[in-house]
Amino acid sequence: MKQDIQNRDHIHHLITAFYTKIRKSPDIGFFFNDTILDWPEHLEKLTDFWETQLFIGGTYRGNPLAAHAKVDHQFHHSITQEHFGLWLNLWFETIDELYQGATAEMAKRKAQKMSTMMYINIYQERDSLV
Repeated sequence: MKQDIQNRDHIHHLITAFYTKIRKSPDIGFFFNDTILDWPEHLEKLTDFWETQLFIGGTYRGNPLAAHAKVDHQFHHSITQEHFGLWLNLWFETIDELYQGATAEMAKRKAQKMSTMMYINIYQERDSLV
């Protein structure tokens, strides 16, 4: 039986496994591989982000909406809902491979909501450029 996501180490393990898959994806890996210069630093930042999302008292400080809009701009506004769907499928797949329980399910729900909000934000940013 798999355990639930219980601490920062579990989150880091999840993030590392997930982004290993992302980086290999022919459909979305290039967005990440062409943008992220320091993977260990980025994985720590994402661990901070998810620790803040899943547990009280996380340390994440940043603006993921602005960061994703910047990447969309860098890729000539080519990020689509399909890309977010592929990202989300890999997220769910990785969680299901490693964990089960209430926090694992919360990580799925939060990612689903975030992916929707990220795409809406990207779309709105495009409209503001017109």
